Amino acid sequence: MDHTTSLTQHVNASTDKVWAVISDIPGSAATLSGITSIQMLSQGPYGEGTRWKETRTMMGRAETVEMWVARADPPRSTTVKAVQGPTDYTTRFTLAERDGGTELTLTFSADVLNPSRMTGLLMALFGRLGMRITRKALAKDLAEIAAKAESL
Repeated sequence: MDHTTSLTQHVNASTDKVWAVISDIPGSAATLSGITSIQMLSQGPYGEGTRWKETRTMMGRAETVEMWVARADPPRSTTVKAVQGPTDYTTRFTLAERDGGTELTLTFSADVLNPSRMTGLLMALFGRLGMRITRKALAKDLAEIAAKAESL
């Protein structure tokens, strides 16, 4: 069972500035209001294999998830992965120069691995609601990334 959503935000900043914001994992708690803390698990610059724990508050509840960079093609795209319980999460950022700035596209997917009947039923009942809530949070993230990049 795969649930995917995609959003695009125009940013009045260069792709290099937008990349600097999205690849600044240690600073992401200061940029994104939904993130309460970051704990780096690896050292060195942002790239494939970079790992961290991110604590994010959604619907009044804090969740900590281990995340890692699965792909990085600076400053064009990056893919971040996380697995929590039976769900495999993928977030892909794509940056393209457009209209004197950057078109930043975020594609998010949640894929339930080997769903049980109960999981399938719950996803059918609540999956759309969950994706609407997630989409709203991701739109806020994009707006906050844009604001930070535009201030650099």
